[in-house]
Amino acid sequence: MELASSAFADGSVIPRRFTCDGDNLSPPLQWSGAPAGTRSFVVLCDDPDAPSGTWHHWAAYDIPPTVVELAVGAAQDTKMKQAVNDFRKLGYGGPCPPHGHGPHRYHFRLLALSAEHLRVHSNTPCRDVEREARNHTIAEATLVGLYQR
Repeated sequence: MELASSAFADGSVIPRRFTCDGDNLSPPLQWSGAPAGTRSFVVLCDDPDAPSGTWHHWAAYDIPPTVVELAVGAAQDTKMKQAVNDFRKLGYGGPCPPHGHGPHRYHFRLLALSAEHLRVHSNTPCRDVEREARNHTIAEATLVGLYQR
């Protein structure tokens, strides 16, 4: 399975538009090669370079298996199921590393699941969505973007 973005290449800089210094929009994501038996997708974004440990920026879940992309700003869709990020807000919180901390790696991950729906409550934290999704993951793809302030 492959995950890509038309806004930045794997290992390159995430444009300001998709960060807390810009419009804080979720970036466009496209994927292909989901395995047979995929019943839903989860999209995650986290920063393993955060000073306090991994910072969870986004978790969108129960994405139908027919969906193969998310457009710019898809996280603003109030009908999409999303978790509470580590900024304590529902939805996407763009890259926002501490000033002068150097480049951070932002891992956008796509999980293909064998379950159609995750058993999580509304307003669930990203880490709980990921924990539940891991029980049903059949494939995973990662796209890494860089950002520093």
